[in-house]
Amino acid sequence: MNRPARLTIATFTASAALLLTACGSGGSDDSSSDKINGADTGAKSSPSASASVASDVKRPEIALPSTFTMTFEGWTSSDPKLQAVLDDGKEGLRATHAAIIDADPNAGPVTFYNEGAALESARSWVKGYVKTDDSLVGKVRVFDSQVRVNSQGLGVLFYCVDEGKAFTKNRKTNKLAGTPRGTSPYLQYRTTLEKTSQGVWKTRTVQTERGACGQ
Repeated sequence: MNRPARLTIATFTASAALLLTACGSGGSDDSSSDKINGADTGAKSSPSASASVASDVKRPEIALPSTFTMTFEGWTSSDPKLQAVLDDGKEGLRATHAAIIDADPNAGPVTFYNEGAALESARSWVKGYVKTDDSLVGKVRVFDSQVRVNSQGLGVLFYCVDEGKAFTKNRKTNKLAGTPRGTSPYLQYRTTLEKTSQGVWKTRTVQTERGACGQ
């Protein structure tokens, strides 16, 4: 999926002209490194996990149109703390995509789930679509989530996104643009999240690498 080349910020490394998405790594509280991918420490999220501990904070509702769907596969953990990181990381990703479709860089959910450099990056990414008058259609598959909480108490969440069936759509011309031929439709996301006093895991940094994920 094509995307503007304007979004290149220190904490948000992504291939210019391609849609935002990512792939995996995971771990547990006793690991000291933020790096997960390829490491043998830490456990991957389990598909037979229990639900995360509910927070008293009212989270914003994020609505995506029927013309654009996001499927999260195996997005569960048996550890309630890790499930909470997964849940807020998921909604943060959905929030940014919804903001692009709504052409609203200052959308409330984007601010709710992001802070600092990650918030600046998300807003810049959305503004790029607003400037070119593009929206999103099709579907993305989010998979291979791996998550842990490191020794500093930060959530470390890696995951993959398959954007091979997602497209940008110009609002005026209805022209569609997908992932360029010869370019991998898979993008790996490497994020860190920090838990607020209200219990929300906000994304604070994001890095991406094109082609780092398999099928």
